[in-house]
Amino acid sequence: MDIVVKGRKTEVPERFRKHVAEKLKLEKIQKLDGKVMSLDVEVSKEHNPRQADRSDRVEITLRSRGPVIRAEASAADPYAALDLATGKLEARLRKEHDKRYNRRGNGRLSAAEVPDVVPGVARLNANGATVAEETAAAATTITTTMAGSLEVQGEGPLVVREKTHAAAPMTLDQALYEMELVGHDFYLFVDSDTKEPSVVYRRHAYDYGVIHLRTDPFAGSEGSGAGGALGG
Repeated sequence: MDIVVKGRKTEVPERFRKHVAEKLKLEKIQKLDGKVMSLDVEVSKEHNPRQADRSDRVEITLRSRGPVIRAEASAADPYAALDLATGKLEARLRKEHDKRYNRRGNGRLSAAEVPDVVPGVARLNANGATVAEETAAAATTITTTMAGSLEVQGEGPLVVREKTHAAAPMTLDQALYEMELVGHDFYLFVDSDTKEPSVVYRRHAYDYGVIHLRTDPFAGSEGSGAGGALGG
């Protein structure tokens, strides 16, 4: 397997090509994924002076018999961007490798072993309920309601998933590129021009929309539509 290094609207010096071959250890990659078929490295450059701290962008695409794995990063020079992208690629390869390893049953723990290995894990009683639930049920009665097909205990909004991401400010064009890269219908980002949170989203056909959220400490408590549906 060879590593293909190419530039997009920029020249790639021979010194950088050699550095790529040294940085991307094929033996290490093939150890994590033995079905790798190709490894492409694309270098591009942002000529906007305001993006000088992340002007060089490196995108690594690994194709194998499994899913395509991509990793990209931007920095002040291509060597630093390559280091960041390589770290992301190796992390994703390890994640896929661990998923395959666990699916085969290797390294799995029995239910009885989990409390001894995982700190803070819930312990079950003889009826299958957690000890904390058993204690709470004895102390008070919790109302139960149905939200669709889900059973909700207590009051308040139902939060089924919550994530927090760290992200550097980026332009609208970069946000659209990131949305297409991950294959989502929307992408939340911090606008590098306004420094405010924004979201781009896919509309009808090939149109896109963008919502900018401006902080207003004097706004009323009633919603103004910023949290509504993205469509339309």
